[in-house]
Order: sequence, then structure tokens, then C-alpha cells
Amino acid sequence: MSIRVALVEDNDDLRMSMKSLLKRSPRLRVVADYADAESALADIARHKPEVVLMDIKLPKMDGVECVRALKSLLPTVLIIMLTIHDDNDSLFNSILAGADGFLLKDTVPARLLEAIEEVRNGGSPITPQIARRIVQRFRGTDPAPANVENLTPREREVLEQLALGSRYKEISDKLGISLDGIRFHIRGVYNKLHVHSRTEAVLKLLKR
Repeated sequence: MSIRVALVEDNDDLRMSMKSLLKRSPRLRVVADYADAESALADIARHKPEVVLMDIKLPKMDGVECVRALKSLLPTVLIIMLTIHDDNDSLFNSILAGADGFLLKDTVPARLLEAIEEVRNGGSPITPQIARRIVQRFRGTDPAPANVENLTPREREVLEQLALGSRYKEISDKLGISLDGIRFHIRGVYNKLHVHSRTEAVLKLLKR
């Protein structure tokens, strides 16, 4: 059964390029595409998309507001935000609005296709560059969500390294912990945050 996908992107060339790419995958079906949030919200429900790719920066109503409205309209829809390198405020706001994944607009085609399947299967796709921004926020002065505060200092260190995209061996070398110890702390992180993957754990840092 193919995954039903909708696009919300105001750049016509980029939207058509993504549409063409997605149509070439037998596992995906593009059911609708829109140039702005208003058009999407007025029409998208009848197409019943499972996954929506949405530009954060849209004319008039922006992508963050559209996420809130779309989640209200279609509570089960999964939304992957498309962003650029210097769009931190909108990135964090879209996390709080309920977005399910984040990709840079220059993400390679293969990763875009993979991300759609990943989010559909319960994951939270996120690029390493965006993960680093979240870690910087994590290290800042903002209060952490309550379940993150329940992590031990070592679990927080491990979570930071996960967010940076480090592999288990790299985390082991950096923190001076055995691989078994790393796996133990990761299980602790996942259990306390009620997540099942690295990307879900990273996103949990900012979702309230």
C-alpha cells in the first residue's frame, strides 16, 4: 500500500521537482500539492494524506501556523518541515506546534524518500545540522521538559551525543564508557522519555 503524500511549498520549481521525484517511487503517492497554507487548509482534508512535506516559510500564514491548523484538522497526519540553515526560531516553534520531522531543503533525494517512510513507520526524521541546533538550545538557559529533567547527568551527556549524530563507539570513546555502558544509558534515556529512536529522543528535548 503506497503512502499518501501532500506538498505545501510556495516555490513552484521546487514543489514540481519534489512532486516529480516522489511520483517515481512505487511506495509513494502524491495526492495533492499547494503553493500556500490557505489553499492547503481549504482542500487537503478530502485527499486524506498520511504525510505532508511543508515549507516553514510560506506567504501569508507561515508553516508554523499551518502545522497547528493542520494538526487540528487532521490529528493523525504526519508533517515533515522543510527548512533552511538559518531558520532557528521557526524551527523551534514548529517543533512546539507538533511537527514530526525536519529536513533541510538541500537534502539529497534518497534521504527525502527515506524520511517519508521513516515518519510513516513511527520515526522522527531529522538532519544532523538541525540536531546540532537543538543541542545548542538544550545547552542553553531554557528550562528542559520535565521528563528530560529526570535524566541522570550521564544520560543527558549521552543524549547530547546522540543528537549530534555520534555513533555508539564515538560516544564510548568521548565519555570513557564501555559500549555496554552506552547501551545501558541509552535504554534509560528511551525509557524515561518514552521514545524508541534517536530522533524521537532529540525532538523530545523541545516538545512540551
